[in-house]
Amino acid sequence: MIESARADNKKREWIFDSPQGTITFPYAKCDPEPTASDRVQTYFIDDELAREAVTYVLNSGREGFVHIDMALDYHRDPGYMRELILHQMTVDALAVFRASGLSKRELIRRLKTSSAQLYRLLDPTNYSKSVDSMLELLSVLGCDVEFSVHQRSA
Repeated sequence: MIESARADNKKREWIFDSPQGTITFPYAKCDPEPTASDRVQTYFIDDELAREAVTYVLNSGREGFVHIDMALDYHRDPGYMRELILHQMTVDALAVFRASGLSKRELIRRLKTSSAQLYRLLDPTNYSKSVDSMLELLSVLGCDVEFSVHQRSA
């Protein structure tokens, strides 16, 4: 949730204050992009977007928004990246589970866990689970998981 926001025309960036701290987002990544000749006229934290985005209007009348997730992704925030990885692992586990023909009872038995825990693991919106538990689930489903480290290209 965004607690406060401001447009910095000198640095050409948005500045958001959130529970995670202060985070910025460059105008150049916005659509439409605020420019020197088409500046931000008005902006507000958008309640219709759960206070997770700022909607802005340029002098030309064009309207756009910046979601806090866009800024977190731009900065490769570790917590945000963890949530993306967990979501992708869950989506993959669900697809493999549905194709496997295994019953939920069999998964529960193999994981040595409860049915409630299995449902949490298979819920793509649950981010309180650990990567370890998802690795264990994928292993039981007969999957190999590989992580690779790459130098980012400029």
